[in-house]
Amino acid sequence: MMEKFVNFIDRLSNSFGVIAAILVMIGLTLILVEVVIRGTFGGTLYITLEYVRYITSAVTFLALGYTLKEKGHIRVNFLHERLTDRQRNLLNMYAFLVGFIVASLLTITSFGFFYGHLLSGSTAYTLSQTPMAIPTFFLPVGLLIFTLQFVAEFFRSIILLKTGQTSEVESSALGR
Repeated sequence: MMEKFVNFIDRLSNSFGVIAAILVMIGLTLILVEVVIRGTFGGTLYITLEYVRYITSAVTFLALGYTLKEKGHIRVNFLHERLTDRQRNLLNMYAFLVGFIVASLLTITSFGFFYGHLLSGSTAYTLSQTPMAIPTFFLPVGLLIFTLQFVAEFFRSIILLKTGQTSEVESSALGR
């Protein structure tokens, strides 16, 4: 049962990683169009800076779970190198539990932030007057996936302990 949950959350994190990558491409396209319009016609889209900021925020939060799954967050490994595989798994479980608690609190808080914008109908103070519920929606969604990925990583560590397998091989390349 745990393995099915872990696999489901891994697929969910992968999906949101893909959505984040697509948003990056949309942001780059928007910037490219703005450059062409400014350079060729001397005009502007007026919304480029605002929407690229929204996209950057969305990408940041939507990719959190994927980054955790891929062990892409900055890590300090000096203690891991001195521990046995079992001790390393136990330390990881503790870290995943703390991460789960922090991510849960952030998810709840960011949902309140989003919900406040949704209820008030507040809009951006820009020409587009974008409803602020739209860009703030990505905060609780991304943080929820991040929280669930912490649970999946905790379960993955339990599975490793139960099966007696060694911990997953961790590369020292690229800060991992």
